Amino acid sequence: MTLTPVLEIGGSHVTAAVVDRSSGTVVRRARGAVRAAGTADEILGAIGAAASQVAADAGAIWGAAVPGPFDYTAGIGRFHGVGKFDALNGIDVGAALRDRIDPRPAGFRFLNDAFAFGLGEWRFGGARGHDRAVAITLGTGIGSAFIHDGLPVTCGPTVPPEGRVDLLTIEGRPLEETLSTRAIVAAYGSGCATVADVAMRAADGDARAIRVLESACVGLGHALAPWLTRFDASVLVVGGGMSAAWELIAGPLRHSLPAGPTPIRSADTETSALIGAAEYGGKASMTSNDQAA
Repeated sequence: MTLTPVLEIGGSHVTAAVVDRSSGTVVRRARGAVRAAGTADEILGAIGAAASQVAADAGAIWGAAVPGPFDYTAGIGRFHGVGKFDALNGIDVGAALRDRIDPRPAGFRFLNDAFAFGLGEWRFGGARGHDRAVAITLGTGIGSAFIHDGLPVTCGPTVPPEGRVDLLTIEGRPLEETLSTRAIVAAYGSGCATVADVAMRAADGDARAIRVLESACVGLGHALAPWLTRFDASVLVVGGGMSAAWELIAGPLRHSLPAGPTPIRSADTETSALIGAAEYGGKASMTSNDQAA
């Protein structure tokens, strides 16, 4: 076995694990709650507590999947004015976590959480065997990874700016104003607090809920379509919390992608992110592909 300890950090949770990279198996896993609006000590303490439960080897290099904005090379939070993890802005997260995890790690290799998901899907998930794959996560926002031969492509003419779908626009508006938890709840109006609420109503035949979800997915498809073609992707994998409503969103998304791959649902978003973080953390030579694909 080739074991690598990893972290997957979200806006409300942290998952720590030890992953066997040779088989894509999660050997040990521990979860904890994280309060994104908490103090730095609260956030880092929650992450350290979860990480200490998985009994990683002392002196290990951890792979760590973290949402942006984040300086992934230096390991420093850049969460100014984004409504989450503001207390970590300017904090050397790697140094702070080394003092909070038992046994003490040697260091961390940080990567974007959507990149981790895409790498995991490419290695052992729905994108396995594909040279060019696109993976997106749908939740509070939109995450994306354009993967070429196991590396994320972040610049060049075949991908959106920084390889980020959330930077795309629809009719002059940011895509996340069409497809995100905030956008969908606002479009539905009073009575629903989450996308799951809207999805439940849609499943029960609520015409307004159905229209809201269809409109959001059609907008996503129209934004994605030209980039799937430019990147020559042979698979599109969809994960994240919103993918739980796959029966409702798959049809509109497929119909808005007249060319290119048929979207498929990730079997397990979290596990794929853990595997991707292990792949990145366990290979010191792995770097982002910054060339045109």
